[in-house]
Formats: sequence, structure tokens, C-alpha cells
Amino acid sequence: MAEAEIQSGEKEYFLDIPQKNETFFLKGCANYDWGMKNRLARIFNPRSGKTVMLAFDHGYFQGPTTGLERIDVTILPLTPFADALMLTRGILRSVIPAATSNPVVMRASGGPSILKELSNEHIACDMDDAVRMNCSAVAVQVFIGGEYETQSVGNMTRLVDAGMRVGMPVLGVTAVGKELVRDVKYIGLATRMCAELGAAVVKTYFVPDFEKVAAGCPVPLVIAGGKKLPELEALKMAADAIQQGASGVDMGRNIFQSDAPVAMLKAVRKVVHEGLNYKQANEYFLELKNAKNG
Repeated sequence: MAEAEIQSGEKEYFLDIPQKNETFFLKGCANYDWGMKNRLARIFNPRSGKTVMLAFDHGYFQGPTTGLERIDVTILPLTPFADALMLTRGILRSVIPAATSNPVVMRASGGPSILKELSNEHIACDMDDAVRMNCSAVAVQVFIGGEYETQSVGNMTRLVDAGMRVGMPVLGVTAVGKELVRDVKYIGLATRMCAELGAAVVKTYFVPDFEKVAAGCPVPLVIAGGKKLPELEALKMAADAIQQGASGVDMGRNIFQSDAPVAMLKAVRKVVHEGLNYKQANEYFLELKNAKNG
């Protein structure tokens, strides 16, 4: 039993200072529970409202992707410069040190390899295991227009239901099939569907007129890096996306396949968090790259 408080004078209630009722900084997320918001605030920087995620989950359907043959060698040196890590539970448990402080966005869908129909995914990580791994979000691929569209949407909604029970955000990842075109109409459809069905954040592709996609999606959008581009082009894509309403980027190949991965990741951070234009960011990248090689 606690000891009785010894009265030493008048109590101070600061009657002249109203209690603050701070609003949550992320678009469309104000009505979530505290735990959900706390996890999102680990992924997104509360000061900038943005995130730079490092994606290296490609092996779940591609196998040892170029640059990811040895994640312990190529990826671990990059983690201090990323806001969040997007990966699979196998790599988390086998390679990532438990002392790592980065928030984890766990790949939670999978099944087919690049040899089969990719849209035939199922839930590959349940919510109990995501909580056990101290994840900050789970990611699920959604194949709008794909052969198994309804199945992939069902994967997401089941994870949303499970996530709501434990305060775990779901990142809906829009996938484009071979027969589908990446344009504002399709991306607008896919992102809006993910948001309407409960995704807290949506990862998608940058397309012309992206500001219309961002305006039509009521939750934060994070841009996929996609295939490897020259550094200047990748930085321009990131800068254009941020200027047109994206809340961050989730890059993989444009980071770990770069000639100077750390320099590239730092340059992307300058674009996302500090608002550098792509030319300034490219100059910064070259300075870091040349300094290392000098």
C-alpha cells in the first residue's frame, strides 16, 4: 500500500494553463486508438510528417534479388539512415539485430513466386506474430484488376480487422499486373479502394497528375521506388511525389542497387524531410559519393 502523502504546502494545478488537446499529425488518422497512432508516429517523423522507408522484402517472391544476396552485408549498414524497415519475418529473425531501433513494417502477404500468377497471394503472417515481433505496421499486397483481386482485398480486410484489435496499422500496397497501365485513373482507383476498406497507409506508384491521386485518397500515401533508375531521376521522382502530396517514399532498388547506397539514402532524406529540390539533392549525393571515393 502506498504511503500517505505528506502535505507540504498548497498544490499547484496551473489553473491559468488549459490542458492541450493535440491533434494527430497524419492525414486521416485522427480517430485511431492511441496504440495505432503511436506505431504510425514511429514510422512517420512527427516533425516533417513524412517517412523514408527502406524496402528489402523482394525475396519473398523474387528470391535473392541483386543487391540483396547478403542482407547482413548490404542492408545492415543502411538501417541507421532509414525511418522504417520493410521486410519479411524470416529476414527479421535471421539477420536483423534485436537491438535495431528502426520501426518494422512487416510483409504479411505472399505465396506465389515470379514463376506463377502473382495475384494469388494469401496472408503469410498473422497478427499475433506481428505483435510478437514488435512491428509498427504490416504490409499486404492488393491486386486491383488482377486475377485474384477479391482474394487479395480479402487478405487486406482480414488484417485490418485483426490490426484494429491490437492497434496495428495496415499498409495496403497497390500492385500493377502485366495487363494494367500505371496511370492516374488506375492508381486513383486502387489507392482509394485500399483506404475505403481500412488501410491506414497506402503504398503506390508515382504517376503524372499524382496530386489528383493524393487528393482522392483520405490516408497517407507512400511512393514505391520501383525499378532502378539513375540517381537524378529517382530523386526527381521523390521530389515530385512529395510536392504533389505524398507523405513519404518506400525505396529499395534505387537505394541498395546504387553505386553509393548510403549517400543515396541520405539524399532522399534531404528531399523528403527538408524539401530539397532534386538538383540540390543530386549535388548532395555526388558530394557524399565523391568524398567516400576520394
